[in-house]
Amino acid sequence: MELTASELETLKEAYTKLENPSLAIRLSSAVGMPVEAVTRELGKKAPAAVVEAVNKSTHTAIEYVLQGSMRSIRGEEQTPASPRLHTAAAMTTGAVAGFFGISTLIVELPLTTGIMFRSIADIARAEGESPQDPETLLSCMQVFAMGSRMSDKDNAAETSYYGVRLALSKATADALQYVASQSISSASAPALVRLIAALASRFGIVVTQKAMAQTIPVLGAIGGGLVNTMFISHFQDMARGHFAVRRLERKYGADLVQNTYLQLKNDEPID
Repeated sequence: MELTASELETLKEAYTKLENPSLAIRLSSAVGMPVEAVTRELGKKAPAAVVEAVNKSTHTAIEYVLQGSMRSIRGEEQTPASPRLHTAAAMTTGAVAGFFGISTLIVELPLTTGIMFRSIADIARAEGESPQDPETLLSCMQVFAMGSRMSDKDNAAETSYYGVRLALSKATADALQYVASQSISSASAPALVRLIAALASRFGIVVTQKAMAQTIPVLGAIGGGLVNTMFISHFQDMARGHFAVRRLERKYGADLVQNTYLQLKNDEPID
């Protein structure tokens, strides 16, 4: 079996999203700054106050979302996802937090992350995933670990899409085994603690970018609402790419899709 022309185009679009994180590009477009300038500012060493706020808020946010999971997600019909409502909600939380500065991140981020999770889950449902399947839940959670590449100096094997999936595979498999048998009434189980830590460490990179963006005068001037809009749009793109790949994997098998994806990555002709 081989991918059809339209499916190959879908995989190419997924590759573009997943291998080219776009938060800096989105932010630069919003304020008319060169991408290089925004990337340089976001890549600066974060102040101690930002580091502390990000460390606390990312773990809290991931744990909050994992516990909430998909209790209110219903329906498996394969209709298009509707991201606008979630984007508007994230913009609102960001706008409110923007008035009070970095100290509100510990309160604002779990709310924003919960909104993003629902949007990610909606995208998963539109791509044929079952909202009641624990594997779908954890695949949605994996999206928070994607799209965190900071510079060309990063290890490409660890920041690439399949590299992230591989790095999370053991923690995800252990968490799935626990969730399937115990549900997620508590996030204190060792398997879930390990997964939360793995997700939070990667999610924190993008959260730091978000926090640092609001310290740049021209970006801070546009307010936390617009920065949050770019933030959620970034992860919506990661989700679209991720669940498009998973849809193709269900049809053709993981090996064929991964091999084709890597041919795109290595700029090789598709067999």
